[in-house]
Amino acid sequence: MKNLQQWLSEYGESHQNSTNKIIHYLCVPAIFMTVVGLLWAIPFPGENVSPMVNWATLLLIPAMLFYIKLSVFLGLGMIFFSALTVLFVHWWSLNMDMSVLMMSIIVFVAAWILQFVGHKIEGKKPSFFKDVQFLMIGPAWIFCHLFGLDKQEA
Repeated sequence: MKNLQQWLSEYGESHQNSTNKIIHYLCVPAIFMTVVGLLWAIPFPGENVSPMVNWATLLLIPAMLFYIKLSVFLGLGMIFFSALTVLFVHWWSLNMDMSVLMMSIIVFVAAWILQFVGHKIEGKKPSFFKDVQFLMIGPAWIFCHLFGLDKQEA
């Protein structure tokens, strides 16, 4: 398995253009949130189960283990971001007229369109065309840029 710096360097190769970076800073977290929302919308078995126990929270566990394996600091940051995302989706489900599913679909499609526009501007294909694991690295790349982990050994 590649280490964090290897992943970030390889991901960064197709994210050099400042417009593409800005698009990614906005759209990657939005896509992460919509994936949580899409998973949240799938009915979960059990009648007396907490609404916080669902496919989204269940599948976030291996994702967080992946991030922790790359870097404990990254893993803790992604756990915090994931918790905020779960709380937002839960809040949405309780307070908004539009369903979590519909909101997630709309934002997911819009964010991916913008991502592809960013890559068109960049002139390079999205990294996940090379390796699907880069879908997990996008959120890590943004977190690492925010906290300077992209410039040092994490």
